[in-house]
Amino acid sequence: MLTQVNYEVKGQLAKLLATEDLIIENRKVSTASFDTERRVLTLPMWEKASGVVYDLLVGHEVGHALYTPADNWTYDYPDVPMSYVNVLEDVRIEKFMKQRYPGLSKTFYNGYSQLADQDFFELSEHDIEEMGLADRINIHYKIGSFEDVSFNDEEQYFVDKAFKTETFKDVLKLAQELYTYIKEKREQEEQLTKLDDLEFSMGESSSGSGMGMPFQPSNEKTDSEMDGDVDDGELSDKGGDGLPDVSDMTHEEVLEELERLSDDPIGGVHGGVTEAITDKTFQDNLENLNKKETSSFYVPEYVELPTLNLDTLVAKNSEVHSYLDEFWLRSQKNFDENSTSKMDIFEKVDNDYRLFRRSAQKEVNYLVKEFECRKSADAYARATVSKTGVLDCTKLHTYKFNEDLFKKITVLPDGKNHGLMFVLDWSGSMSTVLMDTIKQLFNLIWFCKKVQIPFQVFAFTNEWSHHNEWDDDGFHWRSMKDMPAHHEEADHRIKVEAQFSMVEFLTSDCKKSDLEKQMLNIWRLTIPLTQHFRWDNNIMYQYPRRLSLSGTPLNEALVSLNQLIPQFKKSTGVQKVQCVTLTDGEAHPLSYTCQFTFKDHPERDYMGHRSVMNGSVFIRDKFNGKTYYCNAHAHELTSALLNQLRGRFPDVNFIGIRVMDGRDANSFIRRYMDWDFEKVQQIQAGWKKDKSLKLVDVGYHAYFGLSSHALGNDTEFTVKEDATKAQIKSAFKKSLTAKKMNKKVLSQFMDFIA
Repeated sequence: MLTQVNYEVKGQLAKLLATEDLIIENRKVSTASFDTERRVLTLPMWEKASGVVYDLLVGHEVGHALYTPADNWTYDYPDVPMSYVNVLEDVRIEKFMKQRYPGLSKTFYNGYSQLADQDFFELSEHDIEEMGLADRINIHYKIGSFEDVSFNDEEQYFVDKAFKTETFKDVLKLAQELYTYIKEKREQEEQLTKLDDLEFSMGESSSGSGMGMPFQPSNEKTDSEMDGDVDDGELSDKGGDGLPDVSDMTHEEVLEELERLSDDPIGGVHGGVTEAITDKTFQDNLENLNKKETSSFYVPEYVELPTLNLDTLVAKNSEVHSYLDEFWLRSQKNFDENSTSKMDIFEKVDNDYRLFRRSAQKEVNYLVKEFECRKSADAYARATVSKTGVLDCTKLHTYKFNEDLFKKITVLPDGKNHGLMFVLDWSGSMSTVLMDTIKQLFNLIWFCKKVQIPFQVFAFTNEWSHHNEWDDDGFHWRSMKDMPAHHEEADHRIKVEAQFSMVEFLTSDCKKSDLEKQMLNIWRLTIPLTQHFRWDNNIMYQYPRRLSLSGTPLNEALVSLNQLIPQFKKSTGVQKVQCVTLTDGEAHPLSYTCQFTFKDHPERDYMGHRSVMNGSVFIRDKFNGKTYYCNAHAHELTSALLNQLRGRFPDVNFIGIRVMDGRDANSFIRRYMDWDFEKVQQIQAGWKKDKSLKLVDVGYHAYFGLSSHALGNDTEFTVKEDATKAQIKSAFKKSLTAKKMNKKVLSQFMDFIA
């Protein structure tokens, strides 16, 4: 039995055979179908089919997708039976598929061999020789290697011509010709049957004479003739109905002709004029392959990504900082109005920021050095050496034993210009590690400025759109209905809620002085969010409600990157993008829109929502036709979205930075290592030693884990004036450990950036 993953593998096989990015859907349907406009090939889930039979059926259906037009041919050929066209078209498309992919010949042979062994055409219940011509053609071309099928000279004409058809029009013409032939033969058979009845009746009437006189048509009408069964014209006229002229035949010759025609299986005792029963049997048994045997068998659902309105989704950098500037001014004004003391409520916070900026320069310089070294090493590794065609005079004296006498030149390839996008988790759980995360982010921003790399920083949140602007009464809560939708709803489309926003905190597209002011704004914003509303440490202000910490809409942020990355590349002109996500936990689930019908009113339908994480959902990227399975686990849904991004943007590196404590690290490692005991132990040992880890190809190209405790320790060697020797030793050791950890992680990070 095939699993859901196997079905997707077979879908990829279909795309490879089609040599185009067909959209493949494996659904619980009775028959395969192909939408020529949308280029969607729907394959039934042949649950009971073996692997080779499944490959046969996939190859067969791809043949229809490639070569069978969707035109309605019944207008031009209204009388031609559908099953005749199916039989002859199967011959044509399977011939083309074998010619196009010679390896499929073996697949078709083995697949039909299994079907023959399973009596898929139910031949055990029928005599092949008694089957109609269309049925025998079908058997011949599908399982003729395993079943003997005979044809007379007239029939062989159709067998040979079926293989020679090149176009679908050829198939239709041949189907028309085959139908006319079988119909005429059947009419002959019916007329001769009536003739046989007549002869039998006449034989009885003359048997008493004892004379073997030749058969002569009588001028007197028999009872059967009176009933309209047959007349003289019918017996003697050969042109209209194809009957033989029996006027000159003896009684024995008439009987021989009747026997000859009766033995010719035109339609056969099991074959009709208007239907090839083996085609129907084949289709019926294909449907039986779809019948589920277990209640646990899943039905896949295919969902597509929405096209988002970035105007409503993205809070622009200028808008965000205008809002923050206004809030700080209002906060200072409120303090001045309600306090007798005159003070700058941001003085200490701003001084702390300036101190951190100065202390971080060593780390920033280290990043710059690592980047330049790796960039140079990469360029050297990709360098090519070629001969110039100019003699190297210094080597002329070696001409007797050295053939390489020409000067060489080393060509360094042009490097690609880089850009960094940062996606920052602005969720409530980040409060304990938010400042440490911001520090790491700022280090990377200052690094980008020094090496002149364009950058953009987004924070994902559900709070920005929940609040109206300031008015005289302060903030006002906004309901969902008042928020503009980010996209149109449609059946089986991922839902991005209206409250979700990507807040553009920082961008390289601004002046140096403006960037400095904006980073100070973010620093100010972070302080009250990490102080848990306490007015201590001289913090005399609150945070703005529109930028408060929310849930964890990481998955929505990844969906939005499908449009934000191209926008970033277009605006900056960069060729290589590094997309860095900074988070501390798993994302919350996604849902998709689904069309439902009222149980009591089937004529009415409505739009509802289902969870993407139900174990049977595939995300389908319409740009490349690929599908990505969404498992019922939070981290695997995120990995599926990252794999989708990697599939669409192969030139982008997706890097994750996860800040966590020891307990979270253990569960994190087990989860991403799929509970592989040996791998878990290995990574845990590295975590205990370095307080950091690196996972590769877990959705992200690289996923770095950093200890929140280690990041919180000051990397500078600072001790009190009255510190003991033991305290000095401990502080020095802690400083070295933190520096070592930071440098190791940053060095690995530079491997991707460079």
